[in-house]
Amino acid sequence: MHLDKFTPEERKKYRRREYIPGLMIWSTFIISIALSFIKPLWVIYFIILFSLYWVLRIFYFIFYSIYSAYTFHKAIKVDWKAKRESLPNWQDYYHLFILPTATEPYEVLETTLNGILACNYPSEKIIVALTWEERKKDVYDAAEPRIRQNFEGKFFKLLTTLHPDGLEGEMKAKGANANWVGWKCKELFDELNIPYEKVIVSYFDCDTYAHQKYLDYLTYLYGTHPNPTRSSFQPAVLYNNNIWDAPAPMRITAFSTVFWLLAELMRPDRLYTFSSHAMSFKALVDVGFWEKDIVTDDSRIFLQCFIHYNGDYEVTPMYIPVSMDTVIAETSIWNGFVSLYKQQRRWGWGVEHLPYMLYNFKKKKDLIPFKTRIKYIWNLSEGMYSWATAPILLFVLGRLPLYVAGPAVKSTVLAQNAPFVLEWIMSIGMVGIIVSAILSVRLLPPRPSHQPKYKWLIMLLQWALLPINIIIFGALPAAEAQTRLMLGKYLGFFVTPKARK
Repeated sequence: MHLDKFTPEERKKYRRREYIPGLMIWSTFIISIALSFIKPLWVIYFIILFSLYWVLRIFYFIFYSIYSAYTFHKAIKVDWKAKRESLPNWQDYYHLFILPTATEPYEVLETTLNGILACNYPSEKIIVALTWEERKKDVYDAAEPRIRQNFEGKFFKLLTTLHPDGLEGEMKAKGANANWVGWKCKELFDELNIPYEKVIVSYFDCDTYAHQKYLDYLTYLYGTHPNPTRSSFQPAVLYNNNIWDAPAPMRITAFSTVFWLLAELMRPDRLYTFSSHAMSFKALVDVGFWEKDIVTDDSRIFLQCFIHYNGDYEVTPMYIPVSMDTVIAETSIWNGFVSLYKQQRRWGWGVEHLPYMLYNFKKKKDLIPFKTRIKYIWNLSEGMYSWATAPILLFVLGRLPLYVAGPAVKSTVLAQNAPFVLEWIMSIGMVGIIVSAILSVRLLPPRPSHQPKYKWLIMLLQWALLPINIIIFGALPAAEAQTRLMLGKYLGFFVTPKARK
C-alpha cells in the first residue's frame, strides 16, 4: 500500500492527514444531530442559509454547464483537420494510445480501436498499446489473437503486453498496469529515436470511443500550446455508449458526472485530469509514469506533474467528446446498482489526493506560491466535503430540528415559517433539475432502433429521481470512501463491468 514507501515517522505524519476528510464529514453529521436537540434554532438558521448557498451553487453549475455545452457544440463543427494541417510541424507528432484492460471482452476493445481508426488520422503516426493483466490471462488469450488478426498493420505500431501479477510496490489497479506499459513504450521510442516531446499520449479507459475529430483537435491544441509538455488535455467525457439501455439511476448518475465535467471545463484553473485524457510523453517520463499503488491514477497524474514542475503545469480543456460506457450488469439490475455504487465509491476515493497534496505542498512551500497551494487544497476538500454531506444535510437532516424541537421553539415565527422557506428554496432549485433534463436530451446519441419512441419522455421524467439518486449513488459512496480513508481501510481498485446490449 502507498504508506509503505515512507519511513515510520513520515508514515505517521501522512496518516494524520488522511484523518481530515472523514473527521470533517462526521463532525458535521454529529454536530448537526446534536444541535438539532440542543439548539434547534441554530440548526434551522444554518439549514436555511446552507440551502440558499446550495441554490446559488446550482445556478453557478447551470450557467457553466450550458456555456460549456454551447462551446462543445460549436467546437465539433470546426474543421480541425484544416487547422491541424495549417501547422508547419504537425507531421512531427506521434499519437500513443495507452489502453489498460482487465476483464473487458474483445467487442469492447474492438469498438475503441475502430473509434481511433474513424478519426481518419494518418495511421503511420498512431501507436496503440493494449495491456492486459496476467491474473486475467484467459481474457488475454481470448482477445489478443483477434486484436492481432483484425488490427495488425492498421497502425504504425500495435503493442500488446501482459502486465505481470504481484510486482513489488504495486496494487492490483489500472495505474500499475499503465506504469508497466509506459516503460515498455519508452523502450520503443528510445529504439526508434523519437523525441518524447513529440509523442502525445491519450490515456484511455478501454471502453472509450473518440470523436472523429479528436486527433485533429488534439494535435492542433498541442501544436499551438506555448508549452505543451507542461499541460494535460481534457476532453469532454460523455457516458453515452450504452446510455439508452441503462436503467434510470445509471443514466442520472452518468449525466450528473457529465454535467459536472462540462462545468469544470469552463474553469481550467479548477480542472484536474479525469478518466480519459491526453498529455505529453515527456511529462510522463519526467514523473516516472503513473503511480503503481493508488486507485485514482487518472487524476493523480496531474498532481504528480503539478508538484514535479513546482506548479508550472495545467489542464487545457478540449471541447471534443469521448464517449464511454455507463454501468450495466449482464446478470441483474441489482448487480448493476451494486456496481454503480462501487464505481462512485472508487471515484469518491479521489479524496486520497488531499493528504498527498498537503504532504507534498509542504515540501514545496518555497517553490509553489501560497495562493496556488491554498486554491488547490480548497477546491478538492470543499468539493469532496460537499459531495458527501450536502445531499444528506438538505434532504435528510434538514427537517430534523423541526421535528424534535420543543413547543417553545416550534411557536417561534422562524420555526413556523421554516418549512415554507425551505420548500420555496427547493422549488427554485427545481430549475436545476429541469435544465439538467433538457440538457441531457440534447447530449443523447441517436435512439437505437430497438428502443421505443416514448423512451424520450422517460429520459425527461427520470430526473424526478435525482434527490434520491444523489444520496444513494452520490453522498453515501463518497462518505464511505472518506470514512475508509480516515480508518485506514484502504480501498482497492474496482473494475467496473462493461456490458452492452
